[in-house]
Amino acid sequence: YVWHTTGSGKTLTSFKTAQLASNMDGVDKVLFVVDRKDLDYQTIKEYERFKKGAVNSNKSTKVLADQLASPDAKIIVTTIQKLSSFIRGNPKHYVYAQHVVLIFDECHRSQFGEMHTAITKHFKNYHLFGFTGTPIFAVNAKTGGSPDLRTTGQAFGDCLHSYTVVDAIKDGNVLPFRIGYVDTVRRKEDVRDEQVYGIDAAKALSDPRRVSAVASYVLDHFDQKTKRQSSYMLKERRVRGFNSLFAADSIGMAKQYYTEFQRQQAERGGEPLKIALIYSFAPNEADPGEQGFIDDEDFETAGLDQSSRDFLDAAICDYNRMFGSSFSTAPDQFENYYKDLCLRLKNRDLDMSIVVNMLLTGFDATTLNTLWVDKNLKQHGLMQAFSRTNRILNSVKTFGNIVCFRDLRQEVDDALALFGDKDAKGTVVLKPYAEYLAAYTEKISQLLKQFPLGEEIVGEQAQKDFLTLFGSILRLRNILQAFDDFSNDDVLSLRDLQDYQSLYIDLYQQRRSHEEADKEIINDDVVFEAELVKQIEVNIDYILELVAKYHDGHMEDKSILADISRTIMSSPDLRSKKDLIDSFVESLSSGTDVQRDWKEYIVRKKQEEFERIVSEEHLKTGLAEQFIIDCFKEGYVDTDGTRIVSMLPPVSRFAPSNAYELMKSRVVERFRQYFDRFVGM
Repeated sequence: YVWHTTGSGKTLTSFKTAQLASNMDGVDKVLFVVDRKDLDYQTIKEYERFKKGAVNSNKSTKVLADQLASPDAKIIVTTIQKLSSFIRGNPKHYVYAQHVVLIFDECHRSQFGEMHTAITKHFKNYHLFGFTGTPIFAVNAKTGGSPDLRTTGQAFGDCLHSYTVVDAIKDGNVLPFRIGYVDTVRRKEDVRDEQVYGIDAAKALSDPRRVSAVASYVLDHFDQKTKRQSSYMLKERRVRGFNSLFAADSIGMAKQYYTEFQRQQAERGGEPLKIALIYSFAPNEADPGEQGFIDDEDFETAGLDQSSRDFLDAAICDYNRMFGSSFSTAPDQFENYYKDLCLRLKNRDLDMSIVVNMLLTGFDATTLNTLWVDKNLKQHGLMQAFSRTNRILNSVKTFGNIVCFRDLRQEVDDALALFGDKDAKGTVVLKPYAEYLAAYTEKISQLLKQFPLGEEIVGEQAQKDFLTLFGSILRLRNILQAFDDFSNDDVLSLRDLQDYQSLYIDLYQQRRSHEEADKEIINDDVVFEAELVKQIEVNIDYILELVAKYHDGHMEDKSILADISRTIMSSPDLRSKKDLIDSFVESLSSGTDVQRDWKEYIVRKKQEEFERIVSEEHLKTGLAEQFIIDCFKEGYVDTDGTRIVSMLPPVSRFAPSNAYELMKSRVVERFRQYFDRFVGM
């Protein structure tokens, strides 16, 4: 078997294995076997990305049978469930006599035991390979099933290659974890009996007061942990921050939390988080003696007790109202609900999903950065669950954020030792808060001494030194902001931070403009932290609060104008809107409503500038209007398809051959600038 840590390229490695094996003399078929839930969402998409048309997937056991009979289907991707059905229904098929290579993805899963027995019983000439991010050793094997197939080594033989989480983090293929603990149940000093304490603790964990406290903590810290103050581009759409999973210990606890989050959000008012709930039957019936492992998920809801199924249906109805869908727990709908939920997490449409076991193994979303844990986890179950958060996305996402509402310190140490090495913790888990704070404080001291505000930074080397130093400060702030204590310990005031950030943007833009003018300079040796600059970005609401404060003070306090200007200039996005904001401030008069006047002003300016583009480019007004409405609705300027082309005027036949393309490019650029100027306003 191959041990390739979760998130570090198992799919690519397994694909190359399948591809190479399919081209070997004497190999008739290569079967790549995945879990039912992974087939459409990850494996085929990745395979097709690596080589178009390389995969013969199947949607039914009959299709699988046809593919196995076809000499042209060399690589077949199938689910472990369909392969099991095929073997049961075709005990004497001639494919068993062919030379077949079977490659199992996520081979640590428990379904493999039955499948292994079926394969070795029916196939006569085969090679068997397993890929896993978390092998099953004797120490983390479950007690059920065949005693001869409890470990990965028993099923597959020797480990051919290992690439641990330590290797992957050192190579920059996955992120380390930041693990925080929030104490919600304190043990009384006078309680001595371990059994009594265990019973009391179980009751305490589900106590409504504790559930309320945990939900309150999540809502209070959600923006901080998921970095909602930062924005970035995702699939041509600007989004804010990341999203998360909340892992509950049982269906009952998941129901409690869903209700409590709904209640508290209704009480708090404002824009609520988009929260979904998902669980199923069989995966959640764990052996009490094996708590901490994550049972294999499935899509069975029929076995749920009526109360749990009714509750899930009601939660899915909430989901349907959020997204205009029509899912339910019915057998033909629940799997589609699962797939849609996964897609909305990946696209950052959902803020959080409450789960029991589902999504804690196998699910990949680069936008997911936080796991809230109110669940016992250990060994491979812990590593699988934590690894949902550490996929690489951008410079803002520098670690997977784990918030534990149970004391899992020993379980974390044990899992890291098992799947890394005895020194793994130093690589896999972020350093203590105090170390980052000390490094940050030292760099701030250097910044204030070497580059005091108000003094010009003269010379190219000095400017490069400032850019490098401030970039390192931004990276440290990005890590420190995940710690609850940092807001009280920050040694740099917001005003100074904004001034330094404004200078940082100015200097970098100057460097870029000079380098564009000087063609001999090809590469910039200074890394500009474009995404981290947006960490202290503010939206227009904050600007309007300052404007209203200035207005209510009879427009006499000029220091507020300085604050407005400082805030705008520290934001890359707001800089392009500065003239709009300045013009509005200049138009203020006593006795008016700032919010109402702002809305009227923006509507008017938006229309005026749109009409100017249409007039100057001679566009078809109706098509241009619908196009820009759709752009603001979708969150980006869509240049695919024929919508841009359809609104353009005809080009004279005497015009240069490239006139049409130049006009199209110019219109696209003008609409992009127009969109950036008014989006979020």
